[in-house]
Amino acid sequence: MDRRTFLKTASGAGVLAATGGLAMPALSQGAAAKTLRFVPQANLANFDPIWGTQYVVRNAAALVWDTLYGIDDKFQPQRQMVEGEEVSSDGLTWTFKLRSGLKFHDGTPVLAKDVVQSLKRWQARDPMGLMIKAIENELAPVDDRTWKWSLKQPFPKMLLALAKNNAPCSFIMPERIAKTDPFQQITEYVGSGPMKFARNEWVPGAKAVFEKFADYVPRSEPASWLAGGKKIMVDRVEWVIMPDAATAAAALQNGEIDWWETPLSDLVPVLKAHRDINVDIGDPLGNIGAFRMNHLHPPFNNLKVRQAVMTALNQEDYMRAIVGDDDKLWKPLPGFFTPGTPLYTEVGGDIMKMKNVAAAKKLLAESGYKGEPVTCVVAQDMSATKSMGDVTAELLKSIGMNVDFVATDWGTVGARRAQKTAPGQGGWSMFHTWHAGADCLNPASYTAIRANGDKAWFGWPDVPAVETEVANWFSAKDLTEEKAAMDRLNKAAVENVVYVPTGFYLGYQAWRKNVTGVVSGPLPFFWGVSKA
Repeated sequence: MDRRTFLKTASGAGVLAATGGLAMPALSQGAAAKTLRFVPQANLANFDPIWGTQYVVRNAAALVWDTLYGIDDKFQPQRQMVEGEEVSSDGLTWTFKLRSGLKFHDGTPVLAKDVVQSLKRWQARDPMGLMIKAIENELAPVDDRTWKWSLKQPFPKMLLALAKNNAPCSFIMPERIAKTDPFQQITEYVGSGPMKFARNEWVPGAKAVFEKFADYVPRSEPASWLAGGKKIMVDRVEWVIMPDAATAAAALQNGEIDWWETPLSDLVPVLKAHRDINVDIGDPLGNIGAFRMNHLHPPFNNLKVRQAVMTALNQEDYMRAIVGDDDKLWKPLPGFFTPGTPLYTEVGGDIMKMKNVAAAKKLLAESGYKGEPVTCVVAQDMSATKSMGDVTAELLKSIGMNVDFVATDWGTVGARRAQKTAPGQGGWSMFHTWHAGADCLNPASYTAIRANGDKAWFGWPDVPAVETEVANWFSAKDLTEEKAAMDRLNKAAVENVVYVPTGFYLGYQAWRKNVTGVVSGPLPFFWGVSKA
């Protein structure tokens, strides 16, 4: 009996709900109503939202650190920490001013010098930050609440860069912390966001705790994604790490947890049938599965080897491994951008429809592949990455590749994928991840599509044709020019196999009915969520 069949059988028989209580402290009725217990998508193994790009870190960071601007549910940047901004008539000088009364969790005021140092650290790791850095004259404080950004040429998408929700977001930290080398992890977690991180209660692999920050002053506008008034309605949010789906399902049914970010789709019918549980699509913009390759080392530094994988890959195998039998939850994706959005394109994507193992074997032979091990670093503590990894192991073997399968956890994947050493020396050949559809609307927020070599995302593709079209999209004068650039960009990304999309899919979230204020979006938003 496979795992999916077991889970469905166990759920239907009520076994999950009878697996016994979890080792959690008992809470009084009042304390329980003020404590929200949440099961995140993965373990919070590290907590530096600039050093890496893991969604689980970004999601936790959105509680602790605030941003200058926040993206709303219309994908528009709105003021958050700033009171206002001015841009010169030539577009070369931006002047920003902070809201008054902003405080860090250690009681110190948020000052312009903190903002400037935070932006400098963010710039070193973010594609849009690097673009601004390349045309920057000066980024400096003017006074305690004001700073200026002087540029050599206009950058019209400045506010989008500062508001975007894809990692790394431009979170603002105290100057002393922001001075940490951006390629080294911070060790102090002080922000000015609506919740404080309870460092003394953090047990990686078990739990992370966030406490309401009494001195946080929300904006007056209604909350909308990362914008507006972030009003925290509970005293504590406890992230309880439960990589096993059966355990999490039992805990939700028993009321031992309140909210589960990513329930396994096979268990959704059982959860929907429970009278005390709500289930809904977590993010209507969905996710793009990713087979990410290392372009620096054999075998995937060879274009024909990457093309062989793309030729053989059957997205349906991956999608059914993730979402099961529900055809409404997935669709094939012969491209890199979010389906159903204005700039979606399939130009150049025919190779992704081939699913041709024989043709893939021919390409592999032509590549001169010498049997080098393919070090597949696959996280086992998230159902999506584990499911994709199992399919990949069989796929690579089917076309004649030598698979070195490294089963590990998501925290280790996050650390190992940053290594540029060869696969046999602690590096890697490929890993699986996914990209939120909200991050893949256009090149501005799509870190994984960039192909600017050492400055690119993990895998470090170097494809000038892709970067040319990214620049063309940024300089486009209207939607027609944007669409033309996107068509050419998609074609270049396919031909050079920046990475291999494994399909587009939706996922569920589930929460107890005594919890209100849960909304759909690209990350879990805790503001406005209350518990009876």
